[in-house]
Amino acid sequence: MGHIWDKLNYSAFAIPAFFVFVGLEYFAAVKRRKAVFQYESSVVNISVGVAERLLNLFLTAAFLGLFRWVYQEFAIWRVPDTWYVWVFLLLATDLVWYWYHRFGHEVNLFWAAHVVHHQSEEFNYTVSARITTVQAIVRNLFWCILPLAGFKPEMVTVTLIIHGTYSFFTHTQMVTRLGWLELVLITPSHHRVHHASNERYLNKNYGDLFVFWDKMFGTFQAEDEEPRYGLTHPLKSFSFIWQHVHYFAELFYAVRMSRGISDGLRILFGSPELMDQRIRPMLERKFVPPFEAAPVPLRVARYVNAQLFLAICVLFFFTLFFDFYSLVDRTIIVLLILITLVNCGALLQQRRWIYYIEFSRLILLAASLSAFVGNVPFQASLLMLIAVSAEAFEWRKQYLRLLYERTE
Repeated sequence: MGHIWDKLNYSAFAIPAFFVFVGLEYFAAVKRRKAVFQYESSVVNISVGVAERLLNLFLTAAFLGLFRWVYQEFAIWRVPDTWYVWVFLLLATDLVWYWYHRFGHEVNLFWAAHVVHHQSEEFNYTVSARITTVQAIVRNLFWCILPLAGFKPEMVTVTLIIHGTYSFFTHTQMVTRLGWLELVLITPSHHRVHHASNERYLNKNYGDLFVFWDKMFGTFQAEDEEPRYGLTHPLKSFSFIWQHVHYFAELFYAVRMSRGISDGLRILFGSPELMDQRIRPMLERKFVPPFEAAPVPLRVARYVNAQLFLAICVLFFFTLFFDFYSLVDRTIIVLLILITLVNCGALLQQRRWIYYIEFSRLILLAASLSAFVGNVPFQASLLMLIAVSAEAFEWRKQYLRLLYERTE
């Protein structure tokens, strides 16, 4: 029995804790009659966070292994784990974050990994979930500086958990100014500036915990006008896939149209401010069908809510019992959750092709059930039935009419 408890992944409980704080923030906003939540944006924010938590389950151990390898093979010193070293480690962690974060805004290749975090035009606790797996990989490569400097990997990991937890609480409009703490810490006020697209707020307040790095390197800006959140050129799409890949696609197109290798490298490592702003609209016309921004119908919202709730519940138990699943089980669960997240984004834009996404999910469920049953004729007939049904035009019409109250 003790062995089972030892194998549980208790980081799963961060998931319900996240929603407890989101709920508290929501009720505080309602009580103050402050509009800080927008339904579609919140759904997309949470969807991005679910995907990151899901995929990072496969990478967390690798990150710790990487830190240990760097420490054992390349550490310049061996820093002792005395109490005062923790203070230096916290300062060093925040300094590394500052420069990682600054590069993430001022270098195109890193901005492609970080831009998803800034796409939301609302600002609340759900925005803190907008972290992609690509961003997590880049960030942990920067963290390798810490074991390289001689800090023990286990100390680094604990410090990163503390560091990341603090940053969650800076993503809110419910906390105003915090008096003298504004002179020491990155507060919600400072971080609101960072997420704003006002011209005077651009590329400001990169710190995560302490404010003095920004003051030292000339990137500090106090909150002195109402922030407008999101990108300077808003992303007019709720597509789960497009939000993740659009800037990589823009970079790919810009590099492909560049004049030689040196020009391409200047684009990759140049400033996002110098990117040709005509590229994204061109790509959106090609890959992202337009949609009318309108309130999501109640029946669609209920269906989205149900799917997202189930995905979150599955994520919780998948995280908690991660070590008990086989590779096949893990693959099926990951695919089911990712398909569901794609589906939610498509529903928000009332895309008709989600009918086929629904059937791909059914096929995956049927295949996993068939593998469990182990009956080959049953497997074949079930998959054939679903595949034929997916092409049944009348079924498609009925599905779209039920969901959207229209077929076209």
